[in-house]
Amino acid sequence: MGVFKVNYFISRNVELNAMLVCKSVYFLFTILVFRTSCVNGSNQLHIGGIFPIAGKGGWQGGQACMPAAYLALEDVNKRKDLLPGFELTLHNNDSECEPGLGASVMYDLLYHKPQKLMLLAGCSTVCTTVAEAAKMWNLVVLCYGASSPALSDRSRFPTLFRTHPSATVHNPTRIKLMQKFGWSKIAILQQAEEVFISTVEDLENRCKEAGIEIVTRQSFLSDPTDAVRNLRRQDARIIVGLFYVVAARRVLCEMYKQQLYGRSYVSFFIGWYEDNWFEQNLQSENISCTRDEMRRAAEGHLTTEAIMWNQNNEKTVSGMSSEDFRIRLNKVLSKTYDIENQRYPEGYQEAPLAYDAVWSVAFAFNKTMERLKTKKKSLKDFTYTDKDIADEIYAAMNSTQFLGVSGWVAFSSQGDRIALTQIEQMVNGTYYKLGYYDTLADNLTWFNKEQWIGGKVPQDRTIVRRVLRTVSLPLFICMSIVSTLGIIVGTALIVFNLWNRHRRVIQQSHPVCNTIMLFGVITCLVSVILLGIDGQFVDPLTYPKICQARAWILSMGFTLAFGAMFSKVWRVHRFTTKAKTDPKKKVEPWKLYTMVSGLLVVDIVILLTWQLQDPLERRLESFPLEDPLSSNDDIKIRPELEHCESINNSVWLGVIYGFKGLILVFGLFLAYETRSIKVKQINDSRYVGMSIYNIAVLCLITAPVAMVIASQQDASYAFVALAVIFCCFLSMLLIFVPKVIEVLRHPHDKAESRLNNDTGISKEDEERYKKLVLENEELQKLIAQKEEKIRILKQRLAERDQQKGDTQSSSQLQLSQQITMINNGTSLNQDREVF
Repeated sequence: MGVFKVNYFISRNVELNAMLVCKSVYFLFTILVFRTSCVNGSNQLHIGGIFPIAGKGGWQGGQACMPAAYLALEDVNKRKDLLPGFELTLHNNDSECEPGLGASVMYDLLYHKPQKLMLLAGCSTVCTTVAEAAKMWNLVVLCYGASSPALSDRSRFPTLFRTHPSATVHNPTRIKLMQKFGWSKIAILQQAEEVFISTVEDLENRCKEAGIEIVTRQSFLSDPTDAVRNLRRQDARIIVGLFYVVAARRVLCEMYKQQLYGRSYVSFFIGWYEDNWFEQNLQSENISCTRDEMRRAAEGHLTTEAIMWNQNNEKTVSGMSSEDFRIRLNKVLSKTYDIENQRYPEGYQEAPLAYDAVWSVAFAFNKTMERLKTKKKSLKDFTYTDKDIADEIYAAMNSTQFLGVSGWVAFSSQGDRIALTQIEQMVNGTYYKLGYYDTLADNLTWFNKEQWIGGKVPQDRTIVRRVLRTVSLPLFICMSIVSTLGIIVGTALIVFNLWNRHRRVIQQSHPVCNTIMLFGVITCLVSVILLGIDGQFVDPLTYPKICQARAWILSMGFTLAFGAMFSKVWRVHRFTTKAKTDPKKKVEPWKLYTMVSGLLVVDIVILLTWQLQDPLERRLESFPLEDPLSSNDDIKIRPELEHCESINNSVWLGVIYGFKGLILVFGLFLAYETRSIKVKQINDSRYVGMSIYNIAVLCLITAPVAMVIASQQDASYAFVALAVIFCCFLSMLLIFVPKVIEVLRHPHDKAESRLNNDTGISKEDEERYKKLVLENEELQKLIAQKEEKIRILKQRLAERDQQKGDTQSSSQLQLSQQITMINNGTSLNQDREVF
């Protein structure tokens, strides 16, 4: 930073040279006027004055401070009891608040006669340069307008005093205000100058001790555009600004552009700006905002400043009150500035500090003269190598105390001014005092006059309210009612199935499988209710249990319902394909139940392993911030949605979907293979196949779509719930409605003449069928006996093959006739069996 400043100031010298030619006329005129008004001779005590007046950046407070210093010089020289026999003379020049130019001005003052006894300086950067160098000439430096905390370093600035309090005096006040209004999150915007860098470092330490978070610290050299934009990105609400007034105008304009003002924002600015600082020099400084826009951006901001005007209307050491001094100063400034319309020059607030600084010099010199008399010396004997007189001036200044127009003037061991802090707020373009803070006593005097845009204290951050997205209550109620209705229907059908189990229409559809299917349907409908239970009904600790229950109930319900239908179709397929080759072999009913049990066991193994190894947990999905529908508060809504997920959730879903998908595909294949088969043993096979078609198609559609719309809670729940409900109701409709209709049509006929077109069996056909079955069994026994005889005869033929050729031919002919008869009987038996 130091190298940068040197380069910067060197580059500025070219521009400054042209300006110095014009300004030197003004300063030479001022010096000549003052010198001619003073008595030439040995009774003059000379001091050097460095005032920042005509610069383009930094603090140009010399515009008001230099006239105030000359007023003090006039008053001091009128006092006969002060500096008897001597008059105080001020030699001044402009530093433009540039440290390089300030050093040049200092050298010019020192190397041109007369001898200077002390230096007055303003602007922190210039004071830093001057005070650090002045010790080489044994000169005491008194700064009337320097607030840099770095100047409190006695080892670096051993001869420095200042009537302007250190900038760090504001930090305890800022912390106190933040605690008062409950702000614990702030942002800092600073100009890259040493005074502000050291102030921010002190503020950071105090914030850390007070538990206040600094969300961002942005700095800039001359253009604050990017820094202010970063504040916007960081959602800064309480902004502490540390910069000179020229930069403050640019900052305020950029804050207007970025909309960092209004009821949601509070800015802390430095209090030593002029009252109308945000309206001045907008065109000359190329500020792109209008006065009205600047007023809107400045409305409501807070300032902290050390008290620079005596608050009590009492006479001071000069014989004037602070109000008397204000009137007198305004009269002098009105010759150049439009004071009547409150167009004050820069440095107006610090003018009392410059006035009291000259009085401090006079009192210090007066006390030094008294001490030097005992040593038979005089201030006129001072040279830049005379450390003894310099120490006497330092000691006298260190002990100086008086009541000035800026308040009580006294210096700490570091040479700092001890002062209270004043808090003000801008309301309708005017600053109003809110209170005072005494850092030493930790006492805040508050007037309760603060006014906030919107009528309430702004928040230090955007309040983000987490809102859980839940299933719409009307939707959940609607689906629950339909599911409950389905559960009631399923229960009624179970009762119907058990009550009419002796009837042929029920017996020939395997009532046990039907009951299992109905239990599965009821279980799936229960899962529909569980799918709609979320954070609006249960707490986060209970939600994982709901997740586990959903997985178990839906998976096992599907296995029971679809497994029962799958086993029926499988039996039809087995019966029609095996009966042709093995008429004696039948598919036993216990195999049907074993198949359903096997599928259920696989489900239990997968789900149990999943639950033990990687249980489902509650995971929240966050969505972008949204504005509330109606609220005057600075609130954003963060929607969140609950999900049931485990660490390896996709793996387990893949296993479940793979197993279920395999059953679905195989069930579709069996249903397609048996689509046109009609058997009496399973009289509802066609309806079961139709149910399998519908379930398979809906499941293949629902699973991927549900994963895609998982972030839309209502759509996802409605889609899955409707798919489950539709499958359940359709299955019950297809399989049981024909049975119910048949039972209702023949309530007293226990041997129904016809169930449907699948069987086509009458009473006479049934009796004939039973007779044919008995005849078939007798013929099978007869065939077995004949086959045994054939075997024996063939054996005998083989033994007599060579010996009895003719006899053998006759026997073979008889044997052939017998075989023909046997075959004819077998053919008849087969015809009856097919019938």
